[in-house]
Amino acid sequence: MEPAVLRDDMVDSLEHEAKAVVRSDQVSVAMREVPRHEFVEDDRGAYADTSHQRLGTRILAPSTAARLLEALDVESEQSVLIVGAGVGYTAAVAAEIAGPRNVHALDIARPLVLEARSNLADAGYGEVLVDRRDGADGLPEYAPYDRILLEAAAVRPPDALLDQLAEDGRLVLPRGASEQSLTAFDADGEAEELGGVAFAPLLVDGEQVDAVERNRTAREDRERARREAESRHGWQRDWIDWEDR
Repeated sequence: MEPAVLRDDMVDSLEHEAKAVVRSDQVSVAMREVPRHEFVEDDRGAYADTSHQRLGTRILAPSTAARLLEALDVESEQSVLIVGAGVGYTAAVAAEIAGPRNVHALDIARPLVLEARSNLADAGYGEVLVDRRDGADGLPEYAPYDRILLEAAAVRPPDALLDQLAEDGRLVLPRGASEQSLTAFDADGEAEELGGVAFAPLLVDGEQVDAVERNRTAREDRERARREAESRHGWQRDWIDWEDR
């Protein structure tokens, strides 16, 4: 079956299921245009509503990506920053709406940065800027951003990202510890809860897959020891307090 037909079927199911996750015209049109098979190795499986693993990260299921994008509410020509580029799919959908030159993406893992760049170029979105950075620091060179999306969880938005948000901007992240809620913030820090989610935590340098571990601060040593002690209960129980970094 042609990829375009599979994309249409995928989006149709996300629009018409009992709890529809695609509700806006811009997300519907963009997801129908972006060739998801360029980001997922299994061409046919790319259009099933399932997640995949690649280079130590989770490629979000289409329904999860749709929820993030609907919460972000991107409009044409807006400046967008995505923290946690992964393999680049969410950035591609945002680029389809806002324009590739308006979308910037970060990831702390160098292999994922290279993967995202390659996938975006193959899919026709090579003008999206993808850089290797600590996501909590954002990308101040191109700030302010109308929209900022974190594809990783934190107990609160990192201060640097709030500082890089435009005056009337919107920042979306999975917020919480053992229980997470997809949350949208405005530039004043006012929050809107948008339902439960489950994401891995936002990492600092030295914690990414295949990294050469750097020296950590005493606070980070305590955080790491507590994570290891509680790992049998799941990574969801441990979080970084970004204000104390």
